[in-house]
Amino acid sequence: MELWERSTLQYILCYGDILKSSEVLGKKPVTGLLNVNGLTALAGITGPAILLIADLVGAVSAEHYSFVQHSISFLAWMPMGWIQTIGFLAIGLLVEIFAAGLFFNIRRARGFSFGIALLVCFGFGLLLIGAFHTDIPGRPGTVDGAIHGAAANTAFWLLPAATLFIAPSLKNDRRWQSLFPYSIAIAGFALIWIIIYRVWLPPNLSWFGLYERILVTIEVLWVEMMAIWQLRLSLKAKPPVAGESARFPAIKHYG
Repeated sequence: MELWERSTLQYILCYGDILKSSEVLGKKPVTGLLNVNGLTALAGITGPAILLIADLVGAVSAEHYSFVQHSISFLAWMPMGWIQTIGFLAIGLLVEIFAAGLFFNIRRARGFSFGIALLVCFGFGLLLIGAFHTDIPGRPGTVDGAIHGAAANTAFWLLPAATLFIAPSLKNDRRWQSLFPYSIAIAGFALIWIIIYRVWLPPNLSWFGLYERILVTIEVLWVEMMAIWQLRLSLKAKPPVAGESARFPAIKHYG
């Protein structure tokens, strides 16, 4: 686990190196009114929107597809299934970008780095869900279907876990404190919703499609909420003084 976390954080730290090199060269990574932090926030805002729109368009365009009964994954086998595939690939990639930006924008408390690593893995899981299609019911299982199933069964546990590890840092950073109770509530709801299905609901649930969409929506809503808040902070931030290395707030690290 330690090697996996270190590898993930090394990937994220590349983002910080880009910013530092920009400062050394005297270049401000700014596009219009947006700095790099704002652009990574836009990635987090755009990803959930793309997924939800793709799901809606794909479901509405499929003649015999039930939004309530059929799973999101089954959309991949519909005539417009490629839209759903693009939706998962897009949000997976954009969550990875957003996680890198989030890592440098919150005052770190214990467990924060591990929470970001889980968020990165959540994004990777969404990429796998999009890249590998689920098996068609009634047909022999495939390798693609096995990978898809493993990714789907794991990814949606990772997001609430990541949220709980990141939450203490939100509480300790006055700029992010307002999102602490919402993060706890979303993580708690997502975990309870998953457990309810695993423990009490039947495997052949007649409204599984609706159940799945509630879970996915509540989880990507957290990403959307955090990204909008980061964009807001980015737009409010004062531009750095020349020669001053103060792009990120002072970070207190507890390990």
